[in-house]
Amino acid sequence: MRLSDCHNVGHFRELARRRLPGPVFHYIDGAADDEITRARNTTAFDDVDLVPNVLAGVAEVDMSVTVLGRKLAMPLFLSPTALQRLFHWQGERAVGRAASAFGTYFGVSSLSTVALEDIGRTVEGPKMLQLYVHKDEGLNQSLVERARNSGFDCLTLTVDTIVGGNRERCLRTGFTSPPRFTPASVWEYATKPGWALNYLFRERFSLPNLEAHLSEGSRKSMSVADYFTQMLDQTLDWKRAESIRKSWGDKPFCLKGVMSVEDARRAIGIGATAIMVSNHGGRQLDGSRAPFDQIAELADAVGDEIEIICDGGIRRGTHVLKALAAGARACSGGRLYLYALGAAGEEGVRSILAHLKAEIERDMKLMGVTRIDQLDRSRLRYR
Repeated sequence: MRLSDCHNVGHFRELARRRLPGPVFHYIDGAADDEITRARNTTAFDDVDLVPNVLAGVAEVDMSVTVLGRKLAMPLFLSPTALQRLFHWQGERAVGRAASAFGTYFGVSSLSTVALEDIGRTVEGPKMLQLYVHKDEGLNQSLVERARNSGFDCLTLTVDTIVGGNRERCLRTGFTSPPRFTPASVWEYATKPGWALNYLFRERFSLPNLEAHLSEGSRKSMSVADYFTQMLDQTLDWKRAESIRKSWGDKPFCLKGVMSVEDARRAIGIGATAIMVSNHGGRQLDGSRAPFDQIAELADAVGDEIEIICDGGIRRGTHVLKALAAGARACSGGRLYLYALGAAGEEGVRSILAHLKAEIERDMKLMGVTRIDQLDRSRLRYR
């Protein structure tokens, strides 16, 4: 299987499975407990049908949308995800260049494998830092200050990782950051020599935004679930979130992981620009609602007061259109581009973005709409 054989997210997933060591692939692919929520994030879109209009004159389509203070060329952006240089040696540099080429937001994790300053210098498009609040307050302040000084456009506070989820695939494969080579796992890494050579002989793997404060994740191997539980601050509350928002200043501020109307109203109360409706890709609380299932409820309650972003489960252009019609301002996703990164680096990320952009444009024309704001609940039928 080659990159040229990949035409959708599922194809990129299969190519990544073939090219990545098992523990690394299953870290991307896996989720919590029985992975019910992970599956529901995508199947939720199947419960709603699109109602197209015809003869609408769709030769020219404008799929741009303004969200988080920036006008994006497409209503889909790349969610922040950690550890990207474990999936391909180019890591965040590849993803950032691809996002910029498509005129969309690039989300950068606190646990990124490229320094914020490097990203600020090399990524021309809009950038958000996703903040994990650590027990080390000096680290928290450093991350916010470095993002500000590096020209990041938005700060996104993740609020659904108060403890690590029960990621049983990672328990079975022994995945850690950095990888721990054990008798049980070394064969998986050895059978993917291309990945192994890049990992061993290119720049040293690290978490440069953290390593001046913490050894965990960069020099000391630890599972991501243990990292969340042991390193992140479980006293995080709404008062603290408001303090972080104020420390960021006047630029857009987003909360990632909001699912309920009650919490959306609290987000408005602390001055948030947007909420990313997200369950962390099903990696935290299994059995929780899918983001798409919550969009209409949230839009009806607070859609005029805060930007709503549907994060998770996106696999097709039609998924994006359904979320926008339900009331989302934009959509975002992580696995959709991580599979492509693992499959073929920057070329892979550019390829999946090109496929999804083409799907969105084609599906808009088939729906008989020429602008995003023409999509509303009247174009949906719930089964």
